[in-house]
Amino acid sequence: MSKTRIVILQARQLIFTAIFAAIGIILLVVLCAMFLPGESSKGDSLSNQTEKKYEAGIYTQELKVGDTTLNLQLSLDENCVKSVELVHLDESVETMYPLMEPTVEKISNQLAAGKSVDEIVVSEESQYTEKVIVGAISEMLHEHQK
Repeated sequence: MSKTRIVILQARQLIFTAIFAAIGIILLVVLCAMFLPGESSKGDSLSNQTEKKYEAGIYTQELKVGDTTLNLQLSLDENCVKSVELVHLDESVETMYPLMEPTVEKISNQLAAGKSVDEIVVSEESQYTEKVIVGAISEMLHEHQK
């Protein structure tokens, strides 16, 4: 008889251990589901990346610098900025404002690399020129945003 009681007590302990182990596993699964990003958030981020941000096309805006007017051309894809250029730039303007062309090129490279207008790095040597150009680009992006 004593052997039977030992078996019953061991079976009861096994049952309780199995129940607590199952509760522990369920608790771990629930915690992982709560704190790890699920498939729904991954799907949302993928759909946000494929959403169209801009109206694709080539847009120009006049930029007033001193007594001269420059034409800033912005080339947009549906998701990003392709390029920024100064068009119809006279030699006299290049002579008067030598930082304009390299500054626009630098900003264009940063935007084409996938940076937003807010993330553009402004250098110390041409910070005022860059701020004027970035402001004009920002206006154009807001006008042609979907």
